[in-house]
Amino acid sequence: MTDDIVRAAGHADPPPRMGFFTDTSVCIGCKACEVACKEWNAVPEDGLDFTGMSYDNTQGLGASTWRHVAFIEQRVPAAGAAPESGVEGVDVFDAARGLADSPAPSADGGEMRWLMSSDVCKHCTHAACLDVCPTGSLFRTEFGSVVVQEDICNGCGYCVSACPYGVIERRPGDGRAWKCTLCYDRLGVGMEPACAKSCPTDSIQFGPLEELRERATDRVEQLRAAGVGSARLYGEDPGDGVGGDGAFFLLLDEPEVYGLPPDPVVTTRDLPDMWRHAAAAAVSLAALAVAGFAGSRR
Repeated sequence: MTDDIVRAAGHADPPPRMGFFTDTSVCIGCKACEVACKEWNAVPEDGLDFTGMSYDNTQGLGASTWRHVAFIEQRVPAAGAAPESGVEGVDVFDAARGLADSPAPSADGGEMRWLMSSDVCKHCTHAACLDVCPTGSLFRTEFGSVVVQEDICNGCGYCVSACPYGVIERRPGDGRAWKCTLCYDRLGVGMEPACAKSCPTDSIQFGPLEELRERATDRVEQLRAAGVGSARLYGEDPGDGVGGDGAFFLLLDEPEVYGLPPDPVVTTRDLPDMWRHAAAAAVSLAALAVAGFAGSRR
């Protein structure tokens, strides 16, 4: 059950585990989620310089970028990767088709399309950042999210190297680790996170994790029936290397295209075996030292 990890963290009667489902097929790249996140959480401005990387001026998640909207320009075959018409609801592809009689051709006769996706901390079921934190700065909330308590973070950086997604980071000039909190303060008073609240297309959906997984499965089936065979879910599987994510995605291409690891694994998975091997090696060395000392005495 999804609340097992919450009970294991000491919450005796937790509410349903909450999370994000990000449907990238309807993301329009408006960056409202980035702005809302910064405004509500008082996240400092982290650079508005033109990077030369499409329309993306934040480049990736970090200590001062808790939501990051990726812009991926992609060349696709002329046959089209857009879904057929007649699907319930409105897709960004349908809206785009209405703007012009025909898509702009690329150099090889294909078409150009944008893949846009709002990335965020995954709030893993098996969170390596929690495992390695020596001060207890990171903790599991009653909603299943993972939060950093910056007032007791000592800036060791162990969580930074432990995260399989490269999400968490220490802030320059501060030294402490920062990341998305799933708007823990808002959840406590019955409000949804600022990013989901601000999303104009419902690309970012918030709610009980089990309900979101069912909704996401239905959405993938809808898109595939409409001709989008590349639609897939990422991070929703409780059987994956991190036990499933609290924030998962519907993608229209391979995870690597979006800068996501194809098969993430909790980085502390092998720690118990490593400690056992280290202990066995230490015992063996001690035994050899004792034997050597005894031999020299004789």
